[in-house]
Amino acid sequence: MADAQYYDTAQGRRLAYHQTQGTGPGVVFLGGFVSDMEGTKAVHLEDWAKAHGRAYLRFDYSGHGRSSEDFRDGSIGDWTQDAATVVSELTDTPQILVGSSMGGWISLLLAKQIPERIAGIVGIAAAPDFTEDSMWAAMTDAQKADLDTKGFIELPSDYSEAPYVITRKLIEDGRNQLTLRDPLNLPFPVRLLHGTADVDVAMSVPLRLIEHATGPDIQLSFVKDVDHRFSGPRELAMIEAAITDITAVGGHAQ
Repeated sequence: MADAQYYDTAQGRRLAYHQTQGTGPGVVFLGGFVSDMEGTKAVHLEDWAKAHGRAYLRFDYSGHGRSSEDFRDGSIGDWTQDAATVVSELTDTPQILVGSSMGGWISLLLAKQIPERIAGIVGIAAAPDFTEDSMWAAMTDAQKADLDTKGFIELPSDYSEAPYVITRKLIEDGRNQLTLRDPLNLPFPVRLLHGTADVDVAMSVPLRLIEHATGPDIQLSFVKDVDHRFSGPRELAMIEAAITDITAVGGHAQ
């Protein structure tokens, strides 16, 4: 495994990344909550990019993987800032963002912040506004009280033995990053992929997103009996096809 490279941000965070040189539009993978750049989808797309001579970038948000900082100190705003930095500083042209779960939310925030640097978005089980609509909405009164007094609570994870640590900062900052309450224009091709067996992000979420967003080319595909991971051979091929489709239709449509 090649050693990661590092980029030191203006905020003092050190972000680990792997970058593959090639033709454009380049592809940037945005991982999920408590995920890292060594996940199945991130690594598979790197192999695909190398095989097709495509530029590709995967990285760890601060507090994730090999990057600096403590996860508990992070927030959606911080991780969006990390993503905006790597896109702006490590690439030169508009990129296709492939956002998995939380990464799908972050890609929508980047669409608001740096639309000129985006050639298209592939959302995989995209989870916009999940801190409010999923986490906060599902908390009991006792959990909300603990969050207020202790500053964090722990929730079980289906993906590791360690629980998720949900901080008051994460919830409060998330309210400043919501994308489904205000106008959301996506002036480039968008492909949303979602499994019907996803128990983490309900099918109603991508339906709400596609109804809410405006743009010239937004498509949603449901795949029966596929869960939140969306990382089987068929699903990985669908992600590749979505990237290829965005490339074929010309990427950045203004």
